[in-house]
Amino acid sequence: MTISKKNTADNHTMTEPVKAQKIQKINGVRGMNDLLPADAAQWAHLDHVLRDLTRAYGYEFLRTPIVEATAVFQRGIGEVTDIVEKEMYSFEDRLNGEQLTLRPEGTAALVRSVIENNLLYEGPKRLWYTGPMFRHERPQRGRYRQFHQFGIEALGFAGPDIDAEIILMGQRLWDELGLKGVRLEINSLGQANERAEHRAALVAYFEKHQAQLDEDSQRRLLTNPLRILDSKNPAMQDLIEGAPKLLDFLGDESLKHFEAVQALLKANNIPCKINPRLVRGLDYYNLTVFEWITEELGAQGTIAGGGRYDPLIERMGGKSAPACGWAMGMERVLELMKVSGSLPEPQAQCDVFVLHQGGETLTAAMIIAERLRSAGIDAILFCPPDGQSASFKSQMKKADASGAAYAVIIGPDELAKNEAQLKDLRSSGEQKAVALDSVVEAVIDAIVGSTE
Repeated sequence: MTISKKNTADNHTMTEPVKAQKIQKINGVRGMNDLLPADAAQWAHLDHVLRDLTRAYGYEFLRTPIVEATAVFQRGIGEVTDIVEKEMYSFEDRLNGEQLTLRPEGTAALVRSVIENNLLYEGPKRLWYTGPMFRHERPQRGRYRQFHQFGIEALGFAGPDIDAEIILMGQRLWDELGLKGVRLEINSLGQANERAEHRAALVAYFEKHQAQLDEDSQRRLLTNPLRILDSKNPAMQDLIEGAPKLLDFLGDESLKHFEAVQALLKANNIPCKINPRLVRGLDYYNLTVFEWITEELGAQGTIAGGGRYDPLIERMGGKSAPACGWAMGMERVLELMKVSGSLPEPQAQCDVFVLHQGGETLTAAMIIAERLRSAGIDAILFCPPDGQSASFKSQMKKADASGAAYAVIIGPDELAKNEAQLKDLRSSGEQKAVALDSVVEAVIDAIVGSTE
C-alpha cells in the first residue's frame, strides 16, 4: 500500500507532541496588598494595643459589612466629596439591580447600623470598629486602594467633654505605641448657619481670584467652596491663607464649645495648634474637627483625624442625636512605627520544636506535640517537605530558625528507652534525657525556671 506524502505529513502532525503552553501567573490588584507572615506580628501587636485602649475607655466593638448600599455613602459623606465623586468602588448587583459600594470609610456605615438596630434607644453609645476600606486612588506610600482603618465613635453625647475624651484616647495611643513627633491640630466648623455666612464670604473672595483657582477648586467653588481650603496644591496656599476664616463667623455657643475643648486638653497637658484652614474632607462635620500630623511620612502626613458630626444621624434617617469620633489609617501608623523604631521585636514562632526520625518516632513525636499544645505550650512538629526523614542536623537548623526556646528530640534510641532528649536552644545549650510521660512537665519546669 502506498501512502501519499500528504498523508505522511498529516500522520506526523498528529503524532507530534503538543508543546505545553506556559501558564501566566495572576498578580494581585495594584494597591491591594497581601499581609505576609513576616509582618503579621506587627499587625497583631497594633490590634492588641487598640483593643486594650478601647477597653480602658469603655468602647464596644461593632462590625459592619464590607459592602453597603451606595446611598449610605452618597448621603452620609456627601455627593460632592472626592470620595463619592472619584474614589468609590461602586457596582450594580447583577441579581437584583441594587447599587452597591465597597465601603470607603467607616463612620457612615456604622451610623447606618446604629439607626437600623436602634442602638441609641437605651442611651448613648461608645463604639469602635476596624477593618478594610476601599478607595480607587493612585497607590503610593501610605495610600492604598485597600487600606485598613481603626475608628471610634461616641454617639448621643453633646458636650465638649466627649470631644476632649476621644482626643485624649488618640494621644494615649501614640504614647502606647512609642510614636514621637505627632502633633495635634484642631479647628471648629461651627454650625450650619455660621458655615452658610462663611460660605458666602468664601465664594465672594474666590470669585475675585477665580483665575488663580486650579481645576478642582473651580469645580468646588460652585459645589462646596469650604473644600477649597483643604487643597494641597502648593500654588494655591497663599491664596487660601488670605481667605476669610470660619472662626471669625462663629457665634457665642460654638466659640464656648471650642474653648471648653481646648481648656480640657490643656488641663490634661495635650498641646494643640489651632488651624483655621482645617476642614476635613467629609461633609458631615460640625463644631470640633482635628487631625494628628507627622512630618515623617512625606505627603501622607495625616495619620488620624475626625471630629463632631451632629447632623449625620438625622441625615441618614435616624432621630437627631449628637455624635463625634475619629479614624486612623493602620498602614500609616505601622509605617510611622517603623520610622520611629518602635515596632516590636519579631516573636518566636513557637516555644518548642519537636524533632523525630519518622516511623514510630513520628507517632511518638506527634503525641508529645499534642500534649504540649494541650498544656498551653506552642509547639511545631517537624514535617519533612519531601515526605522523607531528615537528619537531626538539618532539623536542628529549622528548630533554631523557628526561635523556639527548647527542642524535644525523639530518635530510635530514645524511643527504645521510652524517653526523649530536651535541649535548651537559647541559653545554656544543655541537653538531658526525659521520660516520654514527663516531657510536658519537664518543658514547663524549664520555661518557668528561665523566667525566674
